[in-house]
Amino acid sequence: MLADAGRAEPTFALRMGTEFVGLLRSGGRVVGVRCRGRDGEEELSADLVVGCDGRDSGVRADALLPLVELPVRFDAWWFRLPTEVSVGSSLLPRTGGGSVFVMIPRRGYVQAARLIPKGSDAGLRAAGIDALRDAIATAAPELADAAAGLEWDQVKLLDVRVDRLRRWWAPGLLCIGDAAHAMSPAGGVGVNVAVQDGVAAARLLAGPLLAGRITDADLEAVQRRREFAARVTQAAQQVVHRGIDALLAGGYPLELPPAVAALLRRLPALAAIPAYLVGVGVRPEHAPPFARVTAP
Repeated sequence: MLADAGRAEPTFALRMGTEFVGLLRSGGRVVGVRCRGRDGEEELSADLVVGCDGRDSGVRADALLPLVELPVRFDAWWFRLPTEVSVGSSLLPRTGGGSVFVMIPRRGYVQAARLIPKGSDAGLRAAGIDALRDAIATAAPELADAAAGLEWDQVKLLDVRVDRLRRWWAPGLLCIGDAAHAMSPAGGVGVNVAVQDGVAAARLLAGPLLAGRITDADLEAVQRRREFAARVTQAAQQVVHRGIDALLAGGYPLELPPAVAALLRRLPALAAIPAYLVGVGVRPEHAPPFARVTAP
């Protein structure tokens, strides 16, 4: 969708199959990137390089930006189960047969994650795909039929990390999304926050870029705008992680505190608040007027 929208812009160029190699610097400033494509390596100059290459960001690593890592004790198997069956709207983990799953309903499929102790991927895969199918059916019986067709090549290991840069920028460089603040899969909010970072960056930086005078203060303004949302989201995920750690250790299922449950029974509309924070975010962003498509 983003690529198609970009193609409608006269100055947009998309290079598929192109790998970041390193940053170009001049006079203490990032002035472009070195990349490798189908025809070999080349250099691309830029007024601003935006690192949006995820939790394993090569841009972030090359820039040596200071990083804070938060403790995480589990990884996730990430996979889709094609189905029209409803799994409800709760994002609380499901348990069964010693396994912990998160089920996120989507249109035409369920995005699922099995949470596993960190470093246990190889040993659990050795048990065979039928063990995973059975675990899904135990935790979510309504997904048993969808799980029957699951194969290992559809199950991706997500090295769960929660971290954030102390400083998202360097002269001529800005990191956003997971490159600036790697999110846990808890709540499935990583892409939401990343796109919001991009919208905020566009709104705040378009003017300076058009004027040809992008400054460190401009880049710092993006971090100042977006850092609060990233920190609050990660703090909420850390709370969920404590419950997940207890589940993986064989503890009790995740349940709402009795006082909270009683309040929700009296005022059920309050349940929309966490749903809003997951679906819309702590600090929603809106495209600036100059970036909005108008009807012909």
